[in-house]
Amino acid sequence: MFVGHVALGFVGKTLAPRVSLAWLVVCTQLADILWPVFLLAGIEHARIVPGITAASPLDLYDYPYSHSAGALLVWSVLAASPWLYSRKFREAAVVAGAVFSHFVLDVVSHRPDVPLVPGSPIVLGLGLWNSRLLSLLVEGALWVGGLAIYARATRATSAFGKYGLWVLAGLLTVAWLAGMYGPPPPNIQVVAVSGLIATGVFVAWLSLLDARRSFR
Repeated sequence: MFVGHVALGFVGKTLAPRVSLAWLVVCTQLADILWPVFLLAGIEHARIVPGITAASPLDLYDYPYSHSAGALLVWSVLAASPWLYSRKFREAAVVAGAVFSHFVLDVVSHRPDVPLVPGSPIVLGLGLWNSRLLSLLVEGALWVGGLAIYARATRATSAFGKYGLWVLAGLLTVAWLAGMYGPPPPNIQVVAVSGLIATGVFVAWLSLLDARRSFR
């Protein structure tokens, strides 16, 4: 998933208003931020196989340190550690849940390739990506729902706060649909590098947006 993960970051902001929106969305996407780094470093491996699933050409055959349940439990605790240290347990729970939610949504969407723990032969996946239509409906519902919950809970305090949310939503929707219906990327390195660049822009935009919207 892509916008489905982002949607949970927007929902998380309504549950923990004192945590930045950018950080919560980073947490929901943390596995996909670590993955290109590990990929480019040669720690994890993947390849482009057009048609491997209807909704994605990615053959994710080796990514235990970014995406397994065991690894994401560790990343969850590390991401939540500042709030745990400060004894802000509500915020810690939301942050940790945001990180681990990536594993849950990936198990729903991927074919059986999501590792349980590094080194284990057990892989999980319910295969939502085998149907473009179901992928569109399920992830689209998450995306629309997450945006609606966030938009109803907050209000814009500037023009950027008002329009920036919907421009961002439109750009992410286009990117999501292009990934599902467009031609496959030329190689996995392009996926990794472009993903890291896009993440930097995305996080900066979310930081600006968060400062220009307040809770009702």
